[in-house]
Amino acid sequence: MPKNPDLATPKTGNPRSLSGLLPFLQPYRGPILGALLFLVLAAMATLAFPLALRGLVDQGMGGSSTKGTLQSGERLMAMREHFLALFAVGAALGVFSAARFYAVTWLGERVTADLRNAVYGHVLKQSPEFFETTQTGEVLSRITTDTTVVQTVVGSSFSMGLRSLVMGVGAMAMLIATNPLVMTQVLGILIFVLLPAIYFGRRVRKLSRSAQDRVADTSAIAAEVLNAVPVVQSYTQEAAEASRFAQASENAFETARKRALVRSGLVAFIITATFAALLWGLYQGTQAVLAGKISAGHLGQTIVYVILLVSSVAVLAEVYGDVLRAAGATERLMELLASRSPVGEPARPQALPVMPGGSALRLEQVSFNYPSRPKQAALQDFALDIQPGETIALVGPSGAGKSTVFQLLLRFYDAQSGRILLNEVPTDQLSLATLRAGIGLVPQDSVIFSTSAMENIRYGRPGASDAEVIKAAEAAFADDFIRRLPEGYATFLGERGVRLSGGQRQRISIARAMLKNPPLLLLDEATSALDAESERMVQAALEAAMQDRTTLVIAHRLATVQRADRIVVMEHGRIVDIGSHAELSARGGLYARLAALQFDLQPAAEA
Repeated sequence: MPKNPDLATPKTGNPRSLSGLLPFLQPYRGPILGALLFLVLAAMATLAFPLALRGLVDQGMGGSSTKGTLQSGERLMAMREHFLALFAVGAALGVFSAARFYAVTWLGERVTADLRNAVYGHVLKQSPEFFETTQTGEVLSRITTDTTVVQTVVGSSFSMGLRSLVMGVGAMAMLIATNPLVMTQVLGILIFVLLPAIYFGRRVRKLSRSAQDRVADTSAIAAEVLNAVPVVQSYTQEAAEASRFAQASENAFETARKRALVRSGLVAFIITATFAALLWGLYQGTQAVLAGKISAGHLGQTIVYVILLVSSVAVLAEVYGDVLRAAGATERLMELLASRSPVGEPARPQALPVMPGGSALRLEQVSFNYPSRPKQAALQDFALDIQPGETIALVGPSGAGKSTVFQLLLRFYDAQSGRILLNEVPTDQLSLATLRAGIGLVPQDSVIFSTSAMENIRYGRPGASDAEVIKAAEAAFADDFIRRLPEGYATFLGERGVRLSGGQRQRISIARAMLKNPPLLLLDEATSALDAESERMVQAALEAAMQDRTTLVIAHRLATVQRADRIVVMEHGRIVDIGSHAELSARGGLYARLAALQFDLQPAAEA
């Protein structure tokens, strides 16, 4: 399946892309401020440790013991006070760090859940045109993998980076204040460290985005193949598909390896260069102690601040890589959120009048080309007037445009020209919810969800009672086989209804549409998967369901449409004839040829 070029083309990530997360962060300004407060308090507690250590060395341990036992006892008491001060700093650091950890973790989980819900809800509103060019597996990769990357940054890395930045700036400020000449030299050296870091950072951004795209490729392949396992196995393509997935995984690994290599080089360079620059500062500090310019405690304080600064730079280098990955992930998620369905809601939606006996439907000179096939007309000058309560059958060879009519009625697409009116109101002037609430669809490929039989039928009208669900199942001749299931209506039907036969899945789908009880019913080969006995039962149920509503039926098996009020014969997107079964058979033409093929060959086939 081709990819949407707007979504699949690798782009260089940019940290500014993270600004797309601001709408998801704004509702949680309180928790964010709380997390920042605890972060600053934890950083201040860390920065206070070297000061307490200096006091311990210079005051608690300084001087000689020649002045007697009393002075030694005083020093011991002073040391206890300094140790208590150090303990207080450590306890404060522990409390503030724990509070910060909980606050940012909660924030990361909350924002990620909101982001995932927003992306998923937005994708559900896209028209089928979106899925013509976008693989489902790629969308799933963005909803799962990319949001997890964002969660890592929002819920962990960003906090660590900000804490390290505060501590690094604080340590640098203290070092400059205590050793201004030396640390000014060190700071000048560190500026040159940033230049190659910027170059490496751009490489990491590009590779991060590419790695996420390659992971999306593996998800797309897996989703496509797992949904077609019976076909894959029937053609003995398991090895070929496993090889295709392995190749995609290998491509993802290779891109990730390159990203890790460049990122490792970036981290190694920053830490080594920073450490070398700060060692120069320490060397100058030891010379100052030997010269008697500063005390031993002052040197110890300097050493701790140097360690804090080096560790902060190391953490920032690591976090920067995470930020670059999150920037690429955020770009991909924002692209999904920025996609707009070409089928839009009207600015001022109209109300849909209620008409007795079903819906009135009129198609006026409708022409339509699918976006993926712009030069091939699916419908051409299609015009049809349907009265309330009328049953219309659409017949014709494959590709004649029958299913396209249904897609346009449901506004999965908008026609390039012409109008469609429902109860004399143009469908593009109705809200999508209003339009589709009045239409029931029984598709050719019945969709069964991974839940119970009861909930699958209730999908047609979520507020329906159990009794109403059972009544719909009885009308669709599904009640008997459902009650024979291990747990009856509570039986889990498996993914895509794998525990049911094709005919049983179709009857569940029919019961769902009958529970909805819409004024307009669309039946797309509704009996195609049924055996002869089931078809007779469901046909009788459908005939009852057609009462007091307008019904459009698509059928290749002409025996199912003979009782329609009118049969519309289609070919190459045009209406070529309209009439009853008897009238069309008597005229000759396409319908007569189709009828002759089916009815004349049927006895021979059975024999």
